[in-house]
Amino acid sequence: MALNRRELLTGLGSVAAAAALGDRHVAAAPTEPGSFPRKADFAFADGVTYISGAFTHPMPIVAADAYREAVTRRGTVGAPPLPMGGGGGSRVDPRAAFAALINAKPSEISYIPNTSAGENLVVECLGIAKFDGNVVTDALHFEGALVHLMELQKQGLDLRVVQPRDGRIDMADLERVVDRRTKLVEISLVSMYNGFQHDLKAVCDLAHAHGAYVYADIIQAAGAVPIDVRASGVDFAATATYKWLMGDFGLGFFYVREDLLGRVIRRPHWSYRSASDVDIHISPFDPESPKAVTWTPRDDAAGYFELGTVANAVAAALSVSLPYIQQLGVDAIERHRQPLLQRLQQELPRLGLTRQTPIDSTSPIVTFASKDTREAARKLDAAKVSVRVAPYWIRIAPSIYNDMHDVDRLLAALS
Repeated sequence: MALNRRELLTGLGSVAAAAALGDRHVAAAPTEPGSFPRKADFAFADGVTYISGAFTHPMPIVAADAYREAVTRRGTVGAPPLPMGGGGGSRVDPRAAFAALINAKPSEISYIPNTSAGENLVVECLGIAKFDGNVVTDALHFEGALVHLMELQKQGLDLRVVQPRDGRIDMADLERVVDRRTKLVEISLVSMYNGFQHDLKAVCDLAHAHGAYVYADIIQAAGAVPIDVRASGVDFAATATYKWLMGDFGLGFFYVREDLLGRVIRRPHWSYRSASDVDIHISPFDPESPKAVTWTPRDDAAGYFELGTVANAVAAALSVSLPYIQQLGVDAIERHRQPLLQRLQQELPRLGLTRQTPIDSTSPIVTFASKDTREAARKLDAAKVSVRVAPYWIRIAPSIYNDMHDVDRLLAALS
C-alpha cells in the first residue's frame, strides 16, 4: 500500500513531490493517507524483513527519487541546479518543514552535519569547558555525547551521571543532582539503547528552576514521537536525519530557542553563511569601499551556526520525506506501532530474553538483553530479519512499513 502519484501531490500540497517523482510512477495501489502499514512506499530487497528503523531508516521511494535526481543533476554538466528551500524555488524548505514538525520557528533551526555537532556547539557556546559549574546527564544518553562529557570530566568538569533503574531515569534521581551550580542538563529524549523516553517538560522545569539550560538529543524521537519545543521549554535540540526523518547521513538540524541567540549564545564562528549578503570590492567596477568585503550579519540560528555548504542531495530528499511524515501524522505513526511493541514485549521474554525497555514505553524502540546473542544473530540472518544485534542485547525498532506479520517472522526466527 502506498500513496499514488495524485495522492502524494495532493496530500503533501507541494510541488516538491512532483519534482521528486518526475515521470516515474510509484508501482502501488492507492491507499488512504492515514492507513498503515506503508510497505509499498519503500523498496525492500526480496525476502527481507526490516525492523531496525532506529539504526538507519530507509528513505521512502519518492524521497530516494529526489535524492537520485539531485545526484544526477550534480553529475550532469550544464544541468540547472536544484532550487533549495525558501528562496522562491520549487521545493519545500527542509528547515521550515522540520521547524513545523517540532513547533519551532524556521529562524530557530540551523543545518548541522550530525547530532554530535549540535551537542558540541551547546557545550562550546555555554562555556562548559571553563569548569565553573556542573553538567547533569544520565547513562541512557547517547554514547557519543557521554564520551564527549567524560573526556571533559578528565579535564576537571563536574559531571553528574544518573544511572537508570528498571530501564528508566527516575526524576527523583535527577532532582538530587541538579543544583544552583548546574549549567546544563543533557539528555536523549528517547534513549538509543532501550527507547526510554524522558518527560521533557519535567526535565526542563527542573533545570530552569535552578538556572540551568537543557539540551535534548532527539535523533531517536524526531519523526517518531510528537515533539513540541514550545510546550516543553527545551533550550537546545539536535538530530541527524538518517533515522526517523527518513533522510541520509551528512545533514541534520540544530534547534536553539531564539531568545538565547545574542544573549546567552554568542557566535562561535563566522563564515559567508553568517551573512545575509556578502559583497566583494576587488574589481575596478565594483562599488567603492574601503573594505575588501562588506556584509550584513544574520541574526537567526543558521547565521550563527552554519559554516558552509550543506549536503544538497540529502536536503532534496528531506524536502519530500518531511512533508510525507507530516502528511501521515506523527501521532498516527506512534499509534500504528503500539500493538507491534506490545507483542514483542510479551513474547520475547518467553524466548529467554531479558526485557530492557519499560513495559509502558511507547517510543519506537524495544531492547532485550542476552548473555550471548550469537545464535540469535545467526537465526535472524538466515531468516533475513534485520534488527540491531549487539554482543549482549537485541534492539528492535518497528516503523510505518512494519506489521504483525513482520513480528511473527522475527518470533519464528528466534524460536
